[in-house]
Amino acid sequence: MSNRLRHLVDPLDLSMEETRRLLDLAESIADDREAFAHKCDGKILATLFYEPSTRTRLSFESAMMRLGGKVLGFSSAASSSASKGESVADTIRMISCYADIAAMRHNKEGAPRIAAQYAGIPVINAGDGGHQHPTQTLTDLLTIRREKKRLNNLTIGLCGDLKFGRTVHSLIKSLVRCENIRFVFISPEELHVPSYIIDEVVKPSGCAYKEVRTMDEVLPELDVLYMTRVQRERFFNEEDYIRLKDSYILDGEKMKLAPEDLIVLHPLPRVNEIAVEVDNDPRAKYFVQAQNGVFVRMALILMLLGVEPGLYEEETSC
Repeated sequence: MSNRLRHLVDPLDLSMEETRRLLDLAESIADDREAFAHKCDGKILATLFYEPSTRTRLSFESAMMRLGGKVLGFSSAASSSASKGESVADTIRMISCYADIAAMRHNKEGAPRIAAQYAGIPVINAGDGGHQHPTQTLTDLLTIRREKKRLNNLTIGLCGDLKFGRTVHSLIKSLVRCENIRFVFISPEELHVPSYIIDEVVKPSGCAYKEVRTMDEVLPELDVLYMTRVQRERFFNEEDYIRLKDSYILDGEKMKLAPEDLIVLHPLPRVNEIAVEVDNDPRAKYFVQAQNGVFVRMALILMLLGVEPGLYEEETSC
């Protein structure tokens, strides 16, 4: 067990070797949950959610309770001292006195990074604005690896809101570190991948990519289709949201165009972008993905607390 304090704010805070170790641990948890049921007895997780969440917050809470730990926290800024003007720095200093580890979701990009600078406990970024969502990325990677048996040599289609989608941005940053990854970006012009992601992440990695406006033309070439919703909360103009919200809808007819070994992922919640009829298709893996999120967060809590090794050894070849 190490005394070094580690945080997870950005997916790249973990090396590829550390990521592999974490995914290995998550798979071990998935295969034998009872073996980990008391690993965090006496430990407390603080969930600091300044922005509403169902899946991520409950997933973190489930993860800690399945490890034998306890949870405290708040589920909106209005129910915290932020409503009185308290800074993130002061909040995390206070929480460091009450808990052993914290998961923070915030509407402002960079808030978890600030929290990590002042914290006396590990801080996990549970989503900050339209910026990053590293634990969702780890969930996505685990799901792809379990379903496709690899993280290399894949064509990944990312569809929908690629401009504000923090899950998309985080996933791209992680996947470029794998071998022979090809991206297909499917979005309306107004929601295309930010230029900094293309110029600072994709191009330097050497990964092949293309941007298209329709889903049908590229479905046959995909190994993974990652659907996202158009997020009302990221728009300043309601008219723009209404115009773009149903740009892409995956239904049974479109699935006929896709390979038999395609997997369909979605960080959830969905609105209209995946028809309910697709749920019965064996290629639909988004609810499996949600379950994997618990295993990933259990593994991350264990490793950041030093209960399980994995984040401090010297890195070896990937």
